[in-house]
Amino acid sequence: MKIYEGLEGFKPISNAVVTSGTFDGVHLGHQKIIQRIRDLAREIQGETVLITFWPHPRLVLYPNEHNLRLLSTFEEKANLLRQLGIDHLVTIPFTPEFSQLSSEEFIRKVLIEKIQTKVLVIGYDHRFGKNREGSFEYLQANSEEFGFKLEEISRQDVDAIGVSSTKIRKALESGDIKTATSYLGRPYELNGLVVKGQQIGRSIGFPTANIHIPNSYKLIPHDGVYAVEAKVDGVLYKAMLNIGNRPTVDGTRKTVEAHLFDFQGDLYNKLITIYFKEFIREEKKFGSLEELKNQLTQDQKTAKSIL
Repeated sequence: MKIYEGLEGFKPISNAVVTSGTFDGVHLGHQKIIQRIRDLAREIQGETVLITFWPHPRLVLYPNEHNLRLLSTFEEKANLLRQLGIDHLVTIPFTPEFSQLSSEEFIRKVLIEKIQTKVLVIGYDHRFGKNREGSFEYLQANSEEFGFKLEEISRQDVDAIGVSSTKIRKALESGDIKTATSYLGRPYELNGLVVKGQQIGRSIGFPTANIHIPNSYKLIPHDGVYAVEAKVDGVLYKAMLNIGNRPTVDGTRKTVEAHLFDFQGDLYNKLITIYFKEFIREEKKFGSLEELKNQLTQDQKTAKSIL
């Protein structure tokens, strides 16, 4: 997959089959669109082009809306799209100026002039252009003039899946990992760097990897203990994870800490990927470190039985 930052470096390809959108999370609904453009590209011996926007439009249009959390960083999204077989990923910087582009300007400047679109596939109720004025009906009415074929993933198809990024965010924010997994079609993931913590876990026999998540907009699931898998240096380990303020040791800030089963070695400064499997319990304050240790022993048994 080729990645383009902006349109300047993109050179038109023959028979471009195109879709566009934010694709946050690359969930099952998105995957349906991606599979369709791959099928169409194969039919006309073309190549797939996915146009996305970064930063997420809502982060630009509503800068004071601090509660928006995204399901995927750009790097995570690009990696997922690569795995799904997209040929060309075009990232358009979403700026206040770009947000003022009318739907017709977007079609002519981006889809026609730069991409030279042959087929455009959009999801049901997809809107584009200034104030989201562009619609399938508008495209359909003018498709002959625009010179490309148009296909919409039907409302029936979308409703049958019943998936949206908003539903997935709500599930994760409530600790409903099973629902999030079913909508994503895979486990939700966090990527971060292992940094040095207070090493309290080590003192009670449960050393943890303190994970720094570099992107403040990335959604961190509900506080609590989880059964997870952790990938380090390409190796997958069974693990349990705690998200929260560590009330037993009077923690003052939220941390994300993983205890990897059967891991030997040093994790500091390593990149780690966490895959959420199941919620185990809420975070709680214990009367002593010994009580905490006993609970962690039980959590580990629970996590191993889940995994």
